[in-house]
Amino acid sequence: MFPRNFLWGVSLAGFQFEMGDPAGEALDPNTDWYVWVHDKYNIENKIVSGDLPEHGIDYWHLYREDHALAQSMGLNAYRLNIEWSRIFPKPTFNVEVGIEEEEGIKTGIDISESDLEKLDELANKEALRHYRDIIMDLRQRNFYVILNLVHFTLPIWLHDPITSRATNAKKGPLGYADPRFPIEFAKFAAYIAKNFGDLVDTWSTFNEPSVVTESGFLAKKGKFPPGIFNFKAYKNAMINIAQAHFLAYQVIKKFDKVKAYPSSEAPASVGIIHNVVPSYPLNATKKSDIDASRVVHHLHNAWIPNSIVNGWIDLDFDLKQESGEIYEKYKGKLDWMGINYYSRAVVKGKFNILKPLIPFPAFPVLVKGYGFECTPDSQSLAGRPTTNFGWEIYPEGIVEAVKLMKNYNVPLMITENGIADRDDKYRPHYLAMHLKYLEDAIMNKEIQLNGYLHWALTDNYEWADGFRMRFGLIYVDLQTKKRQKRASADVFSKIIAEGTVPDEYVKAAKQVLKLGSNT
Repeated sequence: MFPRNFLWGVSLAGFQFEMGDPAGEALDPNTDWYVWVHDKYNIENKIVSGDLPEHGIDYWHLYREDHALAQSMGLNAYRLNIEWSRIFPKPTFNVEVGIEEEEGIKTGIDISESDLEKLDELANKEALRHYRDIIMDLRQRNFYVILNLVHFTLPIWLHDPITSRATNAKKGPLGYADPRFPIEFAKFAAYIAKNFGDLVDTWSTFNEPSVVTESGFLAKKGKFPPGIFNFKAYKNAMINIAQAHFLAYQVIKKFDKVKAYPSSEAPASVGIIHNVVPSYPLNATKKSDIDASRVVHHLHNAWIPNSIVNGWIDLDFDLKQESGEIYEKYKGKLDWMGINYYSRAVVKGKFNILKPLIPFPAFPVLVKGYGFECTPDSQSLAGRPTTNFGWEIYPEGIVEAVKLMKNYNVPLMITENGIADRDDKYRPHYLAMHLKYLEDAIMNKEIQLNGYLHWALTDNYEWADGFRMRFGLIYVDLQTKKRQKRASADVFSKIIAEGTVPDEYVKAAKQVLKLGSNT
């Protein structure tokens, strides 16, 4: 059985869900991603799908309908984000705040009430009111609301992805890699904390920070803006995100002074939502493969929490903890962690000829045929089905992902887990098995977990891949915007109602997902 106070919910991202009304009232053209998916070069070179977010599902207007559907399924938690570009469509650079630094790392920030008043003059009040209406509707339906601040997208005034790509991050603004990023984010966080602290108590600064840095700065012609390979820019982006979280942690605590829920321990619990990918060496006895797997784990899974929990900012990215990399003020700046889990990574190591510039013990290569590196709608080399995206269905990895993060000693929650499955062929079984592994691990006291949020309630705009990847428990007709439950929605509802994964679901899932009797 799952714990009685377990949170059952869904997650969404503004850019992927909000736009899509015929009149264009929900349009938000002020983000790097909007520019990116409209870029002619990207479309012609198939870096992006050519689908456009303004043809999406219109959560901006239809949120009440979606909330009612979630309510009818027995859900009690909802995670969403506020689009920075909607609140501040114009720059906030001119609002100057006090900053403390130690050897180039920001260790303190002073944002005053008068600074917030200046920000208020720049803010889009209509967008502010609309987000409050959305959250109020959730609150009135007795949902526990988790508010995330940034889910990939940045205001175009802070990130020009086309210029950054054209100059290999020499000119910008450079977004996550821009030296102004931590301070501007802290201003945004302070303003949102002041204006939404009465409605929410659980905050997240970033969703999947490792994904935006790797996909944006370590993938030439990559799908994520700016789609370049520039290791220096990657390092700057990671260090900036650690600083931005640290500064935001302080200001959210400062300006959210109201307990929105009587059961909350404090007015503000500040976390981060982290994409965790268990990494396995292709050959468990080969040193180069083991080293490469260690590199992937360190960079993708450990670097961020090491910085904001242990105070170790690995400035040179050499995987070695050195005395000059420990920042005492950064220790313990995480109240909870959300874990997003989709699949695993299998890694082999190559000799690192770039070691003077990129100091890894081995250069990691993701092995095709496993994890995220599979052919869509086929089988992995392990005989597992793959999704429409080409992601190996590997449900046992969700427990491994939680175990990898439990050493940081903060409360944990699954904040994303889901599947691109347009025909709903695997999703019911995917849900059942991921939840069965979690249930067993909780019952056996291997892990502690506060909740499970599925990605996603409805179909949505899947970034560079557009509308082809259908993640919804609920199908959405993009022409009419009509919502219709898939069979997997009923499976999820039954699991929630019973507080356990029924045996018949497990039996069917093992057969369909080819997990075998020993799973």
